Amino acid sequence: MLDNYPILSILIFLPFAGGLALLAMAGRAAVCRFTALTVSLLELVLAGAVWVAAPGASAAGALPGFFLVEDLPWIERFGIRYFLAMDGISLLMVLLGAFLVTAAMLFSWNSVTDRIAQYHSLLLLATAGMLGVFLSQDLFLFYLFWELMLIPLFFLIAAWGNGRPFRPAMRFFLFTVGGSALMLLAIIGLHLAHGNATGVYTFALPELLHTPLSPRLSCWLFAAFMIAFAVKTPVFPLHGWLPDAYTTAPVAATVLLAGLMAKTGVYGMFRFAFPLFPAAAAFFAPVLMGLAVAGILYASWLAFAQTDVKRLLAYSSFGHTGFMVLGVAAWTPVALAGSVMQMVNHGITASAMFLMAGMLEERSGSRHMAGFGGLWGRMPVFGAFFLLFSLSSLGLPGLNNFVGEFLILAGVFRVSPVAAIAALCGMVLVLVYMLKLVQQILYGRTVQAGECADLSLRERVLVTILAALVVLLGIYPAPVLDLAGLPVALLTGGRGVLP
Repeated sequence: MLDNYPILSILIFLPFAGGLALLAMAGRAAVCRFTALTVSLLELVLAGAVWVAAPGASAAGALPGFFLVEDLPWIERFGIRYFLAMDGISLLMVLLGAFLVTAAMLFSWNSVTDRIAQYHSLLLLATAGMLGVFLSQDLFLFYLFWELMLIPLFFLIAAWGNGRPFRPAMRFFLFTVGGSALMLLAIIGLHLAHGNATGVYTFALPELLHTPLSPRLSCWLFAAFMIAFAVKTPVFPLHGWLPDAYTTAPVAATVLLAGLMAKTGVYGMFRFAFPLFPAAAAFFAPVLMGLAVAGILYASWLAFAQTDVKRLLAYSSFGHTGFMVLGVAAWTPVALAGSVMQMVNHGITASAMFLMAGMLEERSGSRHMAGFGGLWGRMPVFGAFFLLFSLSSLGLPGLNNFVGEFLILAGVFRVSPVAAIAALCGMVLVLVYMLKLVQQILYGRTVQAGECADLSLRERVLVTILAALVVLLGIYPAPVLDLAGLPVALLTGGRGVLP
């Protein structure tokens, strides 16, 4: 049934068309908000329908593990095709993206009062670009979407950011454009190498996977791809843009940055870089593993020193992405399945924490932990949800983050017990700074005078859905692991996810 419709194109171009349509509605705030929320809900419903209707493990054509494919000639002279495909992992990322943009729209309902049409338009355009990244099977098309998501995010930070946002926005732009330029050179180099070796010039990933490369060229191309992906994730020490960008960006943009954009880098590693250059990936894997562990420890240490709630969460997000990269570097079925699981879990939990921080800032006008205290008694509903999401972030068993981190550590331990133990020490540091955050905000002496309104009905609906996902995926992660199982097995050589 799904094969009869261009579902993948609709998933990408629905938010894209919605974003463009919003630009024609400037000056009509209520219409803009309603239209943006409607588009995001339609996207979520369509992604959910694909999840329900898609055959779990059937193959589409010559692509094992993919159940939806759209492959059309585009710029035939250069071997460029309009080539989209969806497997279990990309479906998970599309579901996550549709959910997070809907959450961002709900949060922004009252918080954004300036240039409303442009703001919501940029959110939808950024989402379209990121969904295109998760669905592209042509490297030229992948690069177009990779760059498309950057431009709206830059303007969201620069135009609606807090304080003096232009410098963080420009740093974010320069870091990502620099990495993207290297990847573009590597894509062209791989295209030419494949054409010279086979006589067929193409950008299609399935064909490029079989490109014969010399060890030296393979290492250079792999390094170029990995730098681009490492900047977006980010991986230590290419994280310099992250703290200021996450802290300065409006909350809805931060949700997309941390909850979805960071996943494009991890996705690129295991979808493109490692399969295209397996020998180079095996050679550099210990380096990547070391950088991931260093990032986990470094981010946790810096998070403990922060006094700004949003900046602490920015470093926390950076540290948690280190676990995903660690699982990819280990390249075992269990570790890679854990990374996919953690991509979903982190997208939910980190977004929930940033949304809660935004709700707190809306009420108090401040993000400094020293200015709070005693909120458990004054805002009991807020306090209960904040505590739940904090416990999820620190990896409490029974909540979603624990499942992904446990699988990653179990898979990494088989490859490098030292790296697994070091990452476990990082989890202990996460426990320390998250408990410090909870203590200073929810308990202790009340610092701020006056009333702090508890969560509104709209906010309660939003955080209740997030909380339900946190608990459900913590006690029953099978839906995510089942979708990821076949793609992970194929990526890692056909082995099963379970030992």
